[in-house]
Amino acid sequence: MRLIALSTIAVLMSSAAAMAQDYPLTIEHKFGTTVIEEKPERVATLDYVGADDLLALGVQPVAIRYWYGDYEHAVWPWAEELLTTEPEILKGEINFEQVAASDPDVILAMWSGITDEDYEKLSKIAPVVAVAPSVGDYEMPWDDRALLAGEVVGEADLAQELVDGVRAQLDDVAAAHPDWAGKTASVAYMWGDAPGAYTSADIRPQVLAKMGFTTPEAIDANPDPSGFTTTLSTEDLSPLDGDLIVWISTDGDYSKINGLPTKPFLTAAQEGHEVFLDAETTGAFSHSTLLSLPYAVEKLVPQIETVID
Repeated sequence: MRLIALSTIAVLMSSAAAMAQDYPLTIEHKFGTTVIEEKPERVATLDYVGADDLLALGVQPVAIRYWYGDYEHAVWPWAEELLTTEPEILKGEINFEQVAASDPDVILAMWSGITDEDYEKLSKIAPVVAVAPSVGDYEMPWDDRALLAGEVVGEADLAQELVDGVRAQLDDVAAAHPDWAGKTASVAYMWGDAPGAYTSADIRPQVLAKMGFTTPEAIDANPDPSGFTTTLSTEDLSPLDGDLIVWISTDGDYSKINGLPTKPFLTAAQEGHEVFLDAETTGAFSHSTLLSLPYAVEKLVPQIETVID
């Protein structure tokens, strides 16, 4: 199985013979059209996972959106070696004054949940690149997101090379496990006291799909308004059932999940076809970026092999 190490990314960043990109660059997105007049030097990201892809592309972001986790500068272990500056850390609701203080040339907001009003305010600071038209706020696939970031910052060739490397790693997993093709796999969690699962519109099931798995139809049949999750009843966890359940947790505590009264009746639970990811692997899987995916795959695949092969 191929692994994309930080050292490999560094080599690609230094040796990739990227063709010059043409500017002005015109990008269509859900809020309209953005024109970037010249290659940006100062890039702010409002994407909850946006720092990873920028760092992989050799760009030091001037502003980073904090998601979760107790890590300095809001970046996780797979990315921290590459961050060498002191960016603005944006926490909670968007602080427009803080964004402006970072003096960006462009603002990335492809996995950010910004509203029309937010877009109008941000556009007064710098050109904004938002999620693609007809795509949900948090539904843009990891590779499309990375490729668009690469295009914006003038590193399209490098972005394509890095994306191809991660895709090859996922292809290797699928090729090494042909028996996984067509098996069902759900990605489930507990939010407070409510269990839930991610639909096939979410990046986590999309990654499993590249390994050969499919999302159970019952999960996609009743999505929440967000489109990428479905909330389940503690009395009926049957939509999760299938060949594999991948449980994720931001703190690695699965006591509530294991205490659900109907969980023992799931076939996957009875057959031991469940994977419980620790907090760090959950984070890597949930970020699904150029930097985190190789880490997530390295940790996740052996656990799947153990429970279903």
